[in-house]
Order: sequence, then structure tokens, then C-alpha cells
Amino acid sequence: MVAPLIPPDVRSRLQFLRLQVRRARGERGIGAHRSPSRGAGLEFAQYRGYEPGDEPRQIDWKLYARADRFFVREAERESPLTVWLLLDASASMAQADQANPDWRRLDAAKSLAACIAELALAQGDRFGLVALAEDGLQLLPPGHGPRGRDRLWLALHAVQARGGFPQGDRLNPLWERIGSDDLVVLLSDGFDEGAVALAETLAKAGREVLFLQLLTAEERDFPFTDGHLFRDPETGEQLPGDGRLLREDYLRRFAEAQRQLDARLDAAGIVHARHVLDEPLDQPLRQLFASGRP
Repeated sequence: MVAPLIPPDVRSRLQFLRLQVRRARGERGIGAHRSPSRGAGLEFAQYRGYEPGDEPRQIDWKLYARADRFFVREAERESPLTVWLLLDASASMAQADQANPDWRRLDAAKSLAACIAELALAQGDRFGLVALAEDGLQLLPPGHGPRGRDRLWLALHAVQARGGFPQGDRLNPLWERIGSDDLVVLLSDGFDEGAVALAETLAKAGREVLFLQLLTAEERDFPFTDGHLFRDPETGEQLPGDGRLLREDYLRRFAEAQRQLDARLDAAGIVHARHVLDEPLDQPLRQLFASGRP
């Protein structure tokens, strides 16, 4: 049996969230994902004359009483959206806080990916996964429904953090798979230039991209007050230092790096949110998918 990736309290709050795209399907502009085709749907678009084969439930009987003619209510038909979950599986995603070493940022990324897939499932949308690791991509084609969710959870559980971020030709399968109307959600710590550049390239190519950054509480707060050996999980480089002496300079430089990242994503038109491991798991989801998000 696959271990649950979504805590019960978080699952109960997902009902208040909804996946949306900022442009209408197949065209520029603002709107939920809709097909330009007409039919029975959720949002009224127009009336048209009754035609043989139309369902009686679509007839507006009040209008018939006034006009003595049959008119059918048409609505814009909601079309399935394909959501691609791009999961950074480089070694830095294995980072955890000393206070909670069993909860790595990769674990949080897997749970957030599962939550987003749950939103897609509830809307009848499709969801696929690409785990991005230095030695190649682990790709799960888009699926839907409970069986698609089960396959996704199995794939998520199998992802391990290792190596650096993939470069060059290793990313080619993304361009073969991700369609122009698909929604891309990239989950990463944002520390690797390759991850940020990938988000920018996808956005420049016309894909709608959301960027969800994952940080440890120690990266945010730098709570070290004595001698500490800092180690880069991807390069293995080590730096000994006095936490108390380093803290002020670190916090200043870290805040500036975050401002620069936000500015790059904003300039590319990429909606983004940040999750720190000691915060509620669904907090960034509320920021990205709460009803009424622009």
C-alpha cells in the first residue's frame, strides 16, 4: 500500500482551492481554463435556436413562454487542463532542518505535488510528473482519475535526491511533452541557476509556469551560534565557520538573493510562492490557488 502523501488536515482544506490558468485556453487573456467550443457547461454564454438532438433540459422554458419559440442555453464548456509537475530531484533537495531531520524539502515537494494533483483530479484535469535529476529525467505521462493518482504517488515515492540539476540535451523530453496550453508547476529550492533558467525558458516559450520554492527554516533564520561545518550537498564543498559571526552577513546576502529571484520570476511573468519547512504545508497552495487569485 502506498503511504499517504497528504496529511488529513491539509486534505480537508484543499476543497477551498482551485487550479486556474491566467489565460483562456488557446488565447491570451484572463480566465479559467475553458474551451472556445460551446455546449452544456457551467457558465452561461448565449442563447441559440433549438436543433434536433438538443437535450430538453437545455431549453429555457421561461423564454419559451415569452417568445413561443424554443431556445437553448449555451455555456462555455470547461476543457481538461494538463498539469505538469516538475520536481527538482537534485541533491540539495535532500536538505532538512536539524530540528526535524526526517522532513526534507524533497518530502515537502512530493506532498505539495500530490496536493496539486488532487486539485487536478477533483476538476477532471490531467496531471503528469517529471523528476529532474542530473543523470536524466524520470517522466510519468499525464493521467487522470484515482488510478492516475495511484501511479503518481508510486512515482513520487520512488524519487530520490541526487547529483546536480540536469542540463542541455537531458531536458529535451520536456519540449516534446509539454503542450502550449499546459500548466507547469516547478517545485525547487531555487538555488540552482538551471532550475530558474528552465522556468524562464518555459515561460518565454508561452507556457504558463508557476514556481514553488522550498526552503529550510535554517536557511531562513540561520540559527547557528557556534562553530559549524557548512557543506554543499551537490559539490561536497565544506566551509567551517562561526555561526554568530557569519549570521548578519548571511541574512543580508540571503535576503538579497531572494529579492533577485523574485525579480527574475516577476519579469518572466511567472507566479511564484515560497514554502518553508516549518510552515503549514498548504500555505503556498492557498497563495497560488485560492479562489480569486489574479
